[in-house]
Amino acid sequence: MESIAVLMTKPIYSYLQAELEKRFKVLKLWEAQDGSRFLEDHNQIIRAVVSDGGTGLSPELMAALPKLEIVSSFSVGMDKIDLGKCKEKGIRVSNTPDVLTDDVADLAIGLTLAVLRKLPASDRYVRSGMWKKGEFKLGTKV
Repeated sequence: MESIAVLMTKPIYSYLQAELEKRFKVLKLWEAQDGSRFLEDHNQIIRAVVSDGGTGLSPELMAALPKLEIVSSFSVGMDKIDLGKCKEKGIRVSNTPDVLTDDVADLAIGLTLAVLRKLPASDRYVRSGMWKKGEFKLGTKV
């Protein structure tokens, strides 16, 4: 039985890589001295690619992997993965949607409050000792 290989296009979190290595033969493209030769040597066993939104999966890399079945992006973005070509070839694509949605919303609200209430400027004012010399004009209410 042939060994199933997962091609990683770039380093990922060590605990995720460890989980992959428990189950599959993990191949690290970024460590290969000659990427083309590396792909030629392993293209018949690579059935999955793990990437991110910034790297994605180039059309050239997709074409070099005839046994490819799935592309997994460990981020939200899939702009650099040709979804039409994947669909045409029957390659499944996954990502991590909404993983930071709530956190981004929380941060946006926090930054809005900080700007409207002049929190960074107030902090600088107090830390510089200016509070001893006069009043600080308060920010607007939300």
